Amino acid sequence: MKLSTRMFFATVAGIARSAINVLMGKEWYGLDRLPVDEGFIVVPNHCTEIDPIVVGHLLYNQRIMPHFLAKDGLFNTPILGTALRGARQIPVERSGAGAGKSLVVAREVLDAGNAVVIYPEGTLTRDPELWPMKGRTGAARLALATGAKVVPVVHWGAQEVFPRYGKGVKIFPRKKVKVVVGHPVDLSAFAGKSADKATLEAMTDVIMRDITALLETLRGEKAPAQRWDPSAHQQSSHGRFEERGSAADRAGKKTKNDAGTTEKGDLT
Repeated sequence: MKLSTRMFFATVAGIARSAINVLMGKEWYGLDRLPVDEGFIVVPNHCTEIDPIVVGHLLYNQRIMPHFLAKDGLFNTPILGTALRGARQIPVERSGAGAGKSLVVAREVLDAGNAVVIYPEGTLTRDPELWPMKGRTGAARLALATGAKVVPVVHWGAQEVFPRYGKGVKIFPRKKVKVVVGHPVDLSAFAGKSADKATLEAMTDVIMRDITALLETLRGEKAPAQRWDPSAHQQSSHGRFEERGSAADRAGKKTKNDAGTTEKGDLT
């Protein structure tokens, strides 16, 4: 990583770390499971707009430079875009000829021994109780192409500070976020296979299964037997969804982890 990039990264990280320490306490578990001296892929759950800060904070404190895949539109915003480009984050085009460029850049980051953070759900979960939903295949594709380890990282508590699609930060009483690093996902069964749809979807299912199991342990409860599928609930697979997915939502009843708003313009 260039010195200028590292210095910019340190400045941004310092500001973000100070802010997150003021907003919430933290408990980190499983740090010894993070790979050392090699590039690897981090796959977190995604239930609030601020969880990239939570995950980035953990990694940066272990002297690991996190590089997030973020939708390309964010790189065009005046302040955030400058920060993302300066810290060498990775823009992702949803479609078109540039859709595969992000994986090329991600591979370069891995080859340099850094961490690539990919949210396999692709956007904030639509599940009413904030469980991981059906995943997309980007993390699986990168893992198959590079052989890099895929490490699940789950967190819980940040959604109380900034609820999914919330309009403000809830400072008092001070909240606590817990983050757990899991063992690398066992993807050995897919080694050497071609990156066809069936293989990538099967790999993604294994990845989402491990993320969900780790989050179950952290939350101390069981996830639904059927993983939430936005398409089965007439929801878009990215961006903010317009219609509540569950019957309770459509009836105007909030679930215990509901943020209570469904505006457009996803920030993930």
